[in-house]
Amino acid sequence: MKRTLISVSNDQANLDTNRRNFLKLSGVGLALVGLTIVGCEDDINPIEDNNIFDLGKGDVGILNYAYALEQLEADFYTKVVNNFYSGISSKERQLFTDLYHHEVIHRDFFKAAIGAATTNLLPTLEFQYPNVDFNNRNSVLATAKALEDTGVAAYNGAGKYITNPDYLVIAGKIVSVEARHASAIRDLINPGSSDFSGDDVIDANGLDLAKEPKEIVMAAGGFIKTPFTWKEQGIQ
Repeated sequence: MKRTLISVSNDQANLDTNRRNFLKLSGVGLALVGLTIVGCEDDINPIEDNNIFDLGKGDVGILNYAYALEQLEADFYTKVVNNFYSGISSKERQLFTDLYHHEVIHRDFFKAAIGAATTNLLPTLEFQYPNVDFNNRNSVLATAKALEDTGVAAYNGAGKYITNPDYLVIAGKIVSVEARHASAIRDLINPGSSDFSGDDVIDANGLDLAKEPKEIVMAAGGFIKTPFTWKEQGIQ
């Protein structure tokens, strides 16, 4: 993934209490959704002889795909909150803590829900961040922006492949929170601007971009150490 460092200053952090509280409540609401993903009937695809996991077919594959992305975001924010960069403001600290809790909720939700419905559950992945300096504010914010924008586009692009309407509702709830994350990070980088819904992520119809799984895997692949395939989507 190509990442460009964005120059911002600490005194630009201007996130109000209402936004933070809304983010917290959004995360709690998702937790209360509960394990509504049950009785998944798509084909079960056991780990291949070469020990490379395949995400699976149909809705199972989509759910495992979302689980992989949520694992990545949860892992990233875990590293951020365990090593806040020097000079971080209290508002930035609170925002990253909120985002950390949300992504852990999303990750654990998918793990429990998919595990309750099928044995074809994506294992815990390993990640790497070769071009990220967690001690540098610009690097952390630029990476958070890239991950959040990618997450929103991933959910939007995968929605058309979901056949179970209950799963689609859940995906819609999660992507709405991810979009708020993306907006908050963008506003933190360039407060008071239109970047929170910039034309690099919003199309001419006023809609968030949607990207195909192949595009997302290519974009996020540099972070993911654990190999997996998704034969149904032609991803090796």
